[in-house]
Amino acid sequence: MITDKDTLRVGTHVSIAGSIDKAVDRAVSIGCNTFQIFSRNPRSWRMKELNMDEVRKFKEKMIAHEIYPSVVHMPYLPNLASPKKDLYTRSIESLKIELARCNVLNVPYLVTHLGSHLGSGERSGIERVIDAINESLTEVDNEVVLLLENTSGYKNDVGGRFDEIGYVIDRVSDEKRIGFCLDTCHAFTAGYDIRTDQNVSNILEEIENTIGLDKLKIIHLNDSKEEFNSKKDIHEHIGLGMIGLNGFKAILKDNRLSKVPFILETPIDERRDDLGNIRLVRLL
Repeated sequence: MITDKDTLRVGTHVSIAGSIDKAVDRAVSIGCNTFQIFSRNPRSWRMKELNMDEVRKFKEKMIAHEIYPSVVHMPYLPNLASPKKDLYTRSIESLKIELARCNVLNVPYLVTHLGSHLGSGERSGIERVIDAINESLTEVDNEVVLLLENTSGYKNDVGGRFDEIGYVIDRVSDEKRIGFCLDTCHAFTAGYDIRTDQNVSNILEEIENTIGLDKLKIIHLNDSKEEFNSKKDIHEHIGLGMIGLNGFKAILKDNRLSKVPFILETPIDERRDDLGNIRLVRLL
């Protein structure tokens, strides 16, 4: 059991297979003191209702093992920037459902991508995202904080630049319920070079100026299989990709990030597993 409230918070994305409370067991087994899940099948619009006995066990295990915060990631199918009316409406409903499910689970953060404007234009896509978020937070009135995750900037993606995310956050009416999730792989392949101490410092200053470091609640700590500014999103083990160990050392030693939880979304293969990546992060 982890009892030091000031310790570095490191975890991974874990499976809810079997029952949602088993995610906590899996997290504990590999040394997580924070973790991320999907609350349901991320590749389908259909979902099961939350089983309240499983929910009770989930909450009890979180308390017993002093794991916090837990994070839910939105499913893959919703697109909050879509110009297609049916998809846009369905995406908003999905966001509302996930906000409500997080509240039932006592999960404080819900992470979402902003989506793709599908060629309709960056500005119109951003405005649709703002409208979707404001509607959802108004109709689902709880304390769950929605975190906007930066993307690699591929094709028509919205949210590849920090100023885009800052623009959205500034126009969300409930400022207490909106924040930022920084993905290191996405940032790197979108054109933010995080391979040196000075570059990391400069990027954190840019985040402060465009979004606000107080809004940075979670970091997805991932290396990149793809080159700098490639606009491609393929995660790699910590230190084995194009960012490299020096970049992660720079991130992990910056005092401005000392209280931000790190969640890994790295591969599992013959080279390394989740436990190996967590151990390396703690070592760094």
